[in-house]
Amino acid sequence: MKAQYLIRLENGLAFAACFFLYVNLNFSIWVFFLFLLVPDLSMLGYLFNHKAGAIIYNLGHSFIIPIFIGFSYWYFSKDYLLMISLIWLAHIFMDRLFGFGLKYNHSFKITHIQKI
Repeated sequence: MKAQYLIRLENGLAFAACFFLYVNLNFSIWVFFLFLLVPDLSMLGYLFNHKAGAIIYNLGHSFIIPIFIGFSYWYFSKDYLLMISLIWLAHIFMDRLFGFGLKYNHSFKITHIQKI
């Protein structure tokens, strides 16, 4: 099995795990699907140029911010923080399942998943 397919499979299973956890915490399913594509608003950075677009897109599609939000849930005990974290992580896993990954500065179409 090619590494690219294994990575896509892993991300598909991680997406399913996020959705499973989200549903089992009795969070609203319609909220999940309503906000699932919100991280794609980071593509608006490409209206400036490729470099700014890649930086902004990658901020919206890296694990750093949603994991930080998830950890902050334990400190603040606010359910919406966990909801945001799970939806955001699910989005990232979904993108990577379909082969969309972090972008390079010179092209929107070439991602880190395609280089594997």
